[in-house]
Amino acid sequence: MVDTVSVIMPVLNESRHLQAAVAAIFKQDYSNIKEIILAVGPSTDDTQQIAEKLARSDSRIVLVANPSGRTPDGLNAAIAVANGDVIVRCDGHAELPTNYVSTAVRVLQETAADNVGGIMDAQGVTDFEQAVAFAMKSRFGVGAAAFHVGGSAGLAETVYLGCFKTSALRRVGGYDPKMTRAQDWEMNHRIRETGGKIWFTPELKVTYRPRPNFAKLMKQYYQYGQWRREVMRMHPRTVSGLSGLRYLIPPVTVISNLIGLLAVLGGFFNPMIWLFAVGLVSYLLSVKIVSATSIRALPWNSIWRLPLVFMAMHHAWGIGFIRGIKSD
Repeated sequence: MVDTVSVIMPVLNESRHLQAAVAAIFKQDYSNIKEIILAVGPSTDDTQQIAEKLARSDSRIVLVANPSGRTPDGLNAAIAVANGDVIVRCDGHAELPTNYVSTAVRVLQETAADNVGGIMDAQGVTDFEQAVAFAMKSRFGVGAAAFHVGGSAGLAETVYLGCFKTSALRRVGGYDPKMTRAQDWEMNHRIRETGGKIWFTPELKVTYRPRPNFAKLMKQYYQYGQWRREVMRMHPRTVSGLSGLRYLIPPVTVISNLIGLLAVLGGFFNPMIWLFAVGLVSYLLSVKIVSATSIRALPWNSIWRLPLVFMAMHHAWGIGFIRGIKSD
């Protein structure tokens, strides 16, 4: 029996990319895509009008309202009306490769997993975006998660986007509506806690467009840090082991570098304090050395931006983690 598929897509201010994203789904080589559910938020551009036009053009396109505009709310609204055996998540600015759905469903069946996903393939257009894309695929930039840097197929903590058994999403109650960020990681954790498997496969690769400037990049990574700490607060066991401790590296780096900077600027000569100054210098040298590896991969206008991108990502994430989510 061939599984029926519902593709769900939360969209907000996606007028530039929505038509191409939907067109890519219609080009899939999988024949049993039952519906494309667009959860449309209160956009300030003409996303709503484009979505309505698309829905009029094909009965398989279903619109649901997402008044809050928040990603987990939109995803849950789409899941609530989905009728497929399998739910494939897609973003409004992503263009899925032609074999994406067929590959995902096949691997889902072969592995008996509850969720299958692949690589978040960051690809920049501008010089700044190319620098960010390089950093987002670097272990030094974002750690060793397979969905960033690639790797062999196998069990994973989380994956990019995801192809889910609908029964698994219903079993755990969908996405946590409180999670502005890290909602994928948190829900995949609950799937694993209830006996399900999350499976990474490098066969799946989706192009991701990085943030276009420093302000938006730092906001993104600041929120990543905030919400990763919130996941740890909600699920304390995720802090145990090396897989959990690695998330403490950015906040420790922020604190260490700050003390080191104060030591240098203040002229302190306490040997213990100067250890932090040595740590700061070591960090800056590491940034420079890793950035030098991009010489053959990036144009010069991206290369000189890369050290700043690394530092922005690391420190924004770390500061966000230190601050956490403040309750009203």
